[in-house]
Amino acid sequence: RQEKQTPVLMLTARDGIEDRVKGLDLGADDYIVKPFIRDELLARVRALIRRGGVKSERQICCGDLMIDTTKQLVTYKGALEELSTREFKLLELLIRKRGEVVTREYIFDYLFYEEGDEALSNMLDVYIYKLRRKFGKDLIKTKRGAGYIVH
Repeated sequence: RQEKQTPVLMLTARDGIEDRVKGLDLGADDYIVKPFIRDELLARVRALIRRGGVKSERQICCGDLMIDTTKQLVTYKGALEELSTREFKLLELLIRKRGEVVTREYIFDYLFYEEGDEALSNMLDVYIYKLRRKFGKDLIKTKRGAGYIVH
């Protein structure tokens, strides 16, 4: 059996619980009933993209770094590192997508989707700075005009 890679959001007028259950059982990742609110639809699409674009490993190693996604713990060179929730989410995202350039927009949506305030985008620079300070400046590389990458 081939595993699907594309997330599926059912957008339908069928609002019965049986319809929702059937849609989800047939493989939909989410289900939204018309009429819908645009902001909710966009939030659900962003959530599907976040879930669909990330592998489900529980422990991820990258050099001297080990991330336990279940316990939300990070060890670096054998020592436990304290990270804020957002620092952890950012590090996990970049490590899971290692070898890929991750755009600032993608990271912003991933970290700050609840707020929706683009004025917070400079906070991304703060989190990148904090991670580089903890794990070395060579861990996260900036690709000018494109985003960030971890090798």
